Amino acid sequence: MTKGRLEAFSDGVIAILITIMVLEFRIPSGTGWTDLRPLLPTGFAYVLSFIFLGIYWTNHHHMLHLTDRINGAILWANLHLLFWLSLVPFVTAWMGENHAAPVPTVLYGVDLLMNGIAYTILEQTIIRAQGRDSKLKAAVGKDIKGYASVVFYIIGIPIAFVYPRIAVTVFAAVALMWLVPDRRIESRFYAE
Repeated sequence: MTKGRLEAFSDGVIAILITIMVLEFRIPSGTGWTDLRPLLPTGFAYVLSFIFLGIYWTNHHHMLHLTDRINGAILWANLHLLFWLSLVPFVTAWMGENHAAPVPTVLYGVDLLMNGIAYTILEQTIIRAQGRDSKLKAAVGKDIKGYASVVFYIIGIPIAFVYPRIAVTVFAAVALMWLVPDRRIESRFYAE
């Protein structure tokens, strides 16, 4: 399989996930601004998850830009990431519908954690397949931002049991950390 096919497949899955999330919105029963108020928790969860999916989409694109070849291990690592991403609409809807109640927020955090771990596994699988001269390895270096994200998720999950809104703030902080595309890759290897 070429990296173009892998990227197109992954792009399609992520596009479908974003579409599924927006379809979870219920139409307000009234026509006034106040009728939108009950949708605010779901809307916030949607925006946060949309940002997370966007971050994964852009960084996945950057990562594949530096990938020379695709092997079976990379295919499976990519599917592993897509599996955890595919749960985002479910955990988003559950957390949003229940106003960031503890258990839905914990599950949301667990899914974010698993997405972070899966992304790291994919990154390391590509680096191993590319060998010592891996352009991806040179670009990400020690990947402190990636590992910090996983640590923040690990911190946020137990907080969610007691203070779910604080946990959501921790999760949102990770999103803020990643909002700017990964300049390590753009500045060193993009000729586009």
